[in-house]
Amino acid sequence: MRKAKLAVFASGTGSNYDAIIEAINKGTLDAEVTLLVCDRPKARVVEKAKRNGTPSFVFDPKQYAKKEMFESKIVEILKEAEIDLVILAGYMRLIGKTLLQPFEGKIINIHPSLLPSFPGLDAIGQAFNAGVKVSGVTVHYVDAGMDTGKIIAQDIVNITDEMTREELQNEIQKVEHKLYPETIQKLISRGESS
Repeated sequence: MRKAKLAVFASGTGSNYDAIIEAINKGTLDAEVTLLVCDRPKARVVEKAKRNGTPSFVFDPKQYAKKEMFESKIVEILKEAEIDLVILAGYMRLIGKTLLQPFEGKIINIHPSLLPSFPGLDAIGQAFNAGVKVSGVTVHYVDAGMDTGKIIAQDIVNITDEMTREELQNEIQKVEHKLYPETIQKLISRGESS
């Protein structure tokens, strides 16, 4: 049986890309990352993909007149690569209908809060500034809204009074790096990637 083919979309350092690759190498995630999609040519994740031998589609959105144009190109590449699941891992753009429709139910995202609380940008800062005692991580399906898709999995992070924003971010990332590969594996095991 062939392994599930994943496309990881990232815009930054790629710490969740690393966690997914690590889980694959350890044998706890039965999949392969066959494509990296990145909208920032200078992002650190691009170098990581090169080192791991992951084929990449790196683009500058400003080179395209409309979002539909680069999303059409991405759809073409995903289909050519026979991608089963699209994994958003710090991809800082809303997915439009050009990409959503052909991959409906096959795009998942990880968000650093317990959705529906603190959607959007800087969720960690939002939670920290709100003074909540519990935050966490959510893995959810992607729909047309911002962090509004059906929730697949969540895990909590307790916030102590002494905790700094940076410490909260580190704790959230630890949870992300464990929860995301585990959740992807569960989806694959349930046959939701085929």
